Amino acid sequence: MTANSVAVEQLRKEGNELFKCGDYQGALAAYTQALGLDATPQDQAILHRNRAACHLKLEDYDKAETEASKAIEKDGGDVKALYRRSQALEKLGRLDQAVLDLKRCVSLEPKNKVFQEALRNIGGQIQEKVRYMSSTDAKVEQMFQILLDPEEKGTEKKQKASQNLVVLAREDAGAEKIFRSNGVQLLQRLLDTGETDLMLAALRTLVGICSEHQSRTVATLSILGTRRVVSILGVENQAVSLAACHLLQVMFDALKEGVKKGFRGKEGAIIVDPARELKVLISNLLDLLTEVGVSGQGRDNALTLLIKAVPRKSPKDPNNSLTLWVIDQGLKKILEVGGSLQDPPGELTVTANSRMSASILLSKLFDDLKCDAERENFHRLCENYIKSWFEGHGLAGKLRAIQTVSCLLQGPCDAGNRALELSGVMESVIALCASEQEEEQLVAVESLIHAAGKAKRASFITANGVSLLKDLYKRSEKDSIRIRALVGLCKLGSAGGTDFSMKQFAEGSTLKLAKQCRKWLCNDQIDAGTRRWAVEGLAYLTFDADVKEEFVEDAAALKALFQLSRSEERSVLFAVASALVNCTNSYDFEEPDPKMVELAKYAKQHVPEQHPKDKPSFVRARVKKLLAAGVVSAMVCMVKTESPVLTNSCRELLSRVFLALVEEVEDRGTVVAQGGGRALIPLALEGTDVGQTKAAQALAKLTITSNPEMTFPGERIYEVVRPLVSLLHLNCSGLQNFEALMALTNLAGISERLRQKILKEKAVPMVEGYMFEEHEMIRQAATECMCNLAMSTEVQDLFEAQGNDRLKLLVLYSGEEDELLQRAAAGGLAMLTSMRPALCSRIPQVTTHWLEILQALLLSPNQELQHRGAVVVLNMVEASREIASTLMESEMMEILSVLAKGDQSPVSRAAAACLDKAVEYGLIQPNQDGE
Repeated sequence: MTANSVAVEQLRKEGNELFKCGDYQGALAAYTQALGLDATPQDQAILHRNRAACHLKLEDYDKAETEASKAIEKDGGDVKALYRRSQALEKLGRLDQAVLDLKRCVSLEPKNKVFQEALRNIGGQIQEKVRYMSSTDAKVEQMFQILLDPEEKGTEKKQKASQNLVVLAREDAGAEKIFRSNGVQLLQRLLDTGETDLMLAALRTLVGICSEHQSRTVATLSILGTRRVVSILGVENQAVSLAACHLLQVMFDALKEGVKKGFRGKEGAIIVDPARELKVLISNLLDLLTEVGVSGQGRDNALTLLIKAVPRKSPKDPNNSLTLWVIDQGLKKILEVGGSLQDPPGELTVTANSRMSASILLSKLFDDLKCDAERENFHRLCENYIKSWFEGHGLAGKLRAIQTVSCLLQGPCDAGNRALELSGVMESVIALCASEQEEEQLVAVESLIHAAGKAKRASFITANGVSLLKDLYKRSEKDSIRIRALVGLCKLGSAGGTDFSMKQFAEGSTLKLAKQCRKWLCNDQIDAGTRRWAVEGLAYLTFDADVKEEFVEDAAALKALFQLSRSEERSVLFAVASALVNCTNSYDFEEPDPKMVELAKYAKQHVPEQHPKDKPSFVRARVKKLLAAGVVSAMVCMVKTESPVLTNSCRELLSRVFLALVEEVEDRGTVVAQGGGRALIPLALEGTDVGQTKAAQALAKLTITSNPEMTFPGERIYEVVRPLVSLLHLNCSGLQNFEALMALTNLAGISERLRQKILKEKAVPMVEGYMFEEHEMIRQAATECMCNLAMSTEVQDLFEAQGNDRLKLLVLYSGEEDELLQRAAAGGLAMLTSMRPALCSRIPQVTTHWLEILQALLLSPNQELQHRGAVVVLNMVEASREIASTLMESEMMEILSVLAKGDQSPVSRAAAACLDKAVEYGLIQPNQDGE
């Protein structure tokens, strides 16, 4: 045997052990390493089929099929490889191919019951599919006949046919049947009718046809025409525009998946380069942004799609070529929307949210750039566009240029700051603030406000703009101007943040500003777009604790705030969330080191001071008042918002507030009752790292103290697992680790399906790691969690596998002084020895102290510990006569005799059962009374 063969064999065995322990990635790595050692064809076949088994466990069925096929190429009679390929093909939906592999398996091993059962199952699936397809043929034809019949206009029959078509398209088999029945061309005819109900039915059916199916998506775009599909976004009817937006999102997802997988969709068809199709779709969306006649809602939907489709999902993805292409091809078009005036309407119809959406898209594109050269190109294009309007287009051009600068300041503020420094821009802003035309004043004052929020410009504006803003606030007769001037003053007045010792204005000035903001906010005669600015002002002023206290006492202002957060004015969301973060003190705050404070005072350096009303007792009282005012319901509505305005930063703010709201145990019921538990799940699954962690911790707190099945009804409970497991990572705090373990313990005790979900999220190795933690509460929580997880056979297999210390740890922990840790470990031992009797014979081997540990459990004053110890002893006695003999020769028999004579209880019954078994073995004799 060569050295290479020995190494291959060693790595294969190592991979097999890792596979048995559930470490499929580790096993995969070992098999891959072995393949690189010039293995024999026979060894290669074995290694490829083992890799296929790993991919099946990891649910990567494409790779599982590929690896099994490689094994079959090396050895056509490899029955294990054939079976594994059939499993992968079945999961991929290719039943006809899977059945061929299974038939080959049965021909090679006719008596193998596993193969026979699998063949029967898959045969049944194929027959069901054939029956389904044949029965739907006539239905599809009939539905289209009803929908396209002009005499059936508006009838109940037509409505039912459209609903059935949409439902049928949700199933892949139904979608395929519609597609193959010339469905896309017939759906095109429905779209051409212009009737709202028929258009909605057609768009929703197309969603089913294109969903996760790359080749059908490309064919649909080819038949309908990309331009035609995109143009539906621009219709005036909001429902139709939203349905078209959903369809385009599904198409983007299918095409992007195709780019990722190298031109293969889940159906396995080779198609035209999806990257090209993707660019054609994006190019049409960019053209739509600047088309005259497109509805404002349609323009917003186009921006939303670009926000979701263009930037990279993760910085780990090295390819940002799509972003660079969009910047080169469409940056000017995005800036044109950002610089448009809503009132009076310009050439482009825009909504109150259009400019904010453009700002978010610009921000995401800028953040997606990787180097200085790319950022410099972005700056150059923005500055050239602003200059082109600022110079040579008169006053109208200057207004558009300043509006564009405002858009940049709300998005990529670096670009906005650079644009402010262009010659004449800031001077024009100051000059236009004094204009007699309301529209001109609005544009100038808004840009001044956005500039004031940037530290780089705040000092300049404090020196030059405060008197101007005060003058506008006092003298302007127009509410729209006064409220914006007030917000500018609020921003400048809050420059010290939470630092009580750094106030920009005189004592009481911020309270006066806040009072005026609340007055504007409560005035429902003013339109929502203007009242939004009052919330902007409060978002800054609530850094001051006096302002917070007055705000939460003002029930009318809170009610108005929550109503505004539910309105169509989506751009208010960030300001509402910011104000709530400030009121609940859920921003990051670190207590300064007292020694450093003394040192700073000695050196005459500034030391931040906390406001007396920001102490925990005040914060708790404010939280209670917000809960009573209905803050949870308002936040639930905010989370459900399908708008780009709900940015990751905004989601983080909401997560911070939720965590503050569930801090006190008695408040958690209120949060759950108003839908807070459900709202936290999306916050924990998407957003900034900090936001996801905060939301996950809030979920953990709710899962610990309430019934998870009530808090997260139905399928939602399974969505909670991933966020909780994320809190087990080492970068999380000890408190977060502890709360996650407690929450997972509760979930693991509910059902096997939940335990399987926890295992799938790879939580077991992390839980095991925390069983060695120095902190006793974390160690105890991890042991308790493992005890509940051990109800799954996969975890029991880990304990039973050779060469590990898992069982030893539980035995030793059962003898610890910490009663809670003892209880968790003893419970785990009782359950494992019941489920896996083979473990009973290994207990005496793991430690020489096993007997005294079990005796101590039986002698414990805690009846729960006694019971768990008695169950372990009973399981050991029943498992083997040899172990029973060892136990009866020790002091254990005397202890069991005493316990058996006690009052009727689970402990006495278990002790009596031990003695009865010993009598049955002939190890002891019953006494004269037959006991």
